[in-house]
Amino acid sequence: MPWIACELHSHTFHSDGRQTLMELANGAKALGFECFALTDHNTMTGLHDKDAVEQETGISIISGMEWTTFYGHMVTIGLTNFVDWRPAGPDDIHKGIADVHRSGGIVGMAHPYRIGIPICTGCFWEFNIENWNDMDYIEVWSGTFPSIKTDNDRAYRLWTDKLNEGYRIAATSGRDWHAQEQTDEPVSVTYLDIDDGEGTVTNRAVRALAAGKVSVTIGPLVTLEIRTDTACYGVGAVVSRQDHSHSYKVHVNIDFHVRKEIWDFQEPHYTLNLIGNTGVLSEQFVTVDQPNYEIEIPGDELLWIRAELKGNVRGVRTLIAFTNAIYVDR
Repeated sequence: MPWIACELHSHTFHSDGRQTLMELANGAKALGFECFALTDHNTMTGLHDKDAVEQETGISIISGMEWTTFYGHMVTIGLTNFVDWRPAGPDDIHKGIADVHRSGGIVGMAHPYRIGIPICTGCFWEFNIENWNDMDYIEVWSGTFPSIKTDNDRAYRLWTDKLNEGYRIAATSGRDWHAQEQTDEPVSVTYLDIDDGEGTVTNRAVRALAAGKVSVTIGPLVTLEIRTDTACYGVGAVVSRQDHSHSYKVHVNIDFHVRKEIWDFQEPHYTLNLIGNTGVLSEQFVTVDQPNYEIEIPGDELLWIRAELKGNVRGVRTLIAFTNAIYVDR
């Protein structure tokens, strides 16, 4: 199955959005999305017309809800039934997370460092997380042109810190989409590597996100593999102990054709970096006529690795795309 383009944070007029589900679906389709999650604040009533909208537009809709509290916003997706957010206090968010997991959903921190009270009540994350293994993902990019925003930079560093501490946690983007307003700013996409197993596209999308099979971009799609003599490990996978090596061959593919009619960077001067717990492992210039790269990296102390694509966007040198991690079992 291909990687599918997803938007994982959106709202309709059933909470504070200014769009119907049909308008949201048509807007998402026009931007090249194949799937989106409806995450209205503290309600799932906006999903009433989900089946009809999917059938008419051909786009898949993931059921979800954004827990909106005084202590932080938490996106829950993949649920078919309402899980009550109201008991969640600053020191007992793990009970709420467990309730979501028991109901078949997954959870993510929404825009954890966005300004809070009095500008946006509860937008800044203040819940106490005692075990980061319980958190499925962090929304490290929020809003349009997310890579230049300081609060997103903090969220990205938080994700990196948790990877360095040994946690296997995914990172996503989310527009926090409220209305069909035109924007000329870059729009981020969360690509999910869905399987060809049982269930709907939305079921498989949730499985992919839970497994960390995620790549995020405002332009081309970057994918990453570690290949050994006996196996091939993609994004989200764990290199087994039997495949430990003093060095690894890393394969990177950069698809410059995805959603090409939606984005176009003039003279981006792309740089591909491989990043791990030990720092920058490799850095090289890339061009649009060379989509595939094989790079050998040291493996002795490696716990995780991801790919980052940087370039010039609107006069700013910025992160354009990144993969989620491949892990090494120690």
